[in-house]
Amino acid sequence: MSTVELTKDNFDEIVSDNEFVLIDFWASWCGPCRQFGPVFEAASERHQDLVFAKVDTEAQQELAAAFEIQSIPTLMIVRDKVAVFAQPGALPEVALEDLIGQARKLDMDEVRKSVADAQAQGARSSSRSGGTAGTREGYGRSSRTPLRRVRAGSALQDQGEALADADAERGEARARAGRRELVRHGPG
Repeated sequence: MSTVELTKDNFDEIVSDNEFVLIDFWASWCGPCRQFGPVFEAASERHQDLVFAKVDTEAQQELAAAFEIQSIPTLMIVRDKVAVFAQPGALPEVALEDLIGQARKLDMDEVRKSVADAQAQGARSSSRSGGTAGTREGYGRSSRTPLRRVRAGSALQDQGEALADADAERGEARARAGRRELVRHGPG
């Protein structure tokens, strides 16, 4: 199956009518995007049961802005109208295949529960602060296709963020230890 071009006009329909959509946010001038393009196309041929879609961020600036795309290429995976993964960077074929496998294995009931919990927590925070927090409802013009996007809690990203947090904590601990040594023994 070839990829589908996503626009603000067909986005709601494609995401609503399909349970599993991989979205590549790209631009023609972007070298890493051109590198990732053939990998994405090849995966679309191997996974004909999934929808592979592309958003040209130059032509669809409103759509890219709605999803706060700041770096391209960005890959987003949407399952059952929930964005379960969004991350910039050109993935090699093996990493993309692994990611697709992980996304296939997600327990969507658990993901929806997590989204509901985040929304409830965001609503509580929002009611105290007068703002919005936690999740984003939907892209744009139509409310008939709510796309729930968990900002800092997608199921696949949680694993990566936990590893990054652990690495950061180890780095901070090493830096603190180094400062203590410097204070204890002097600069030199």
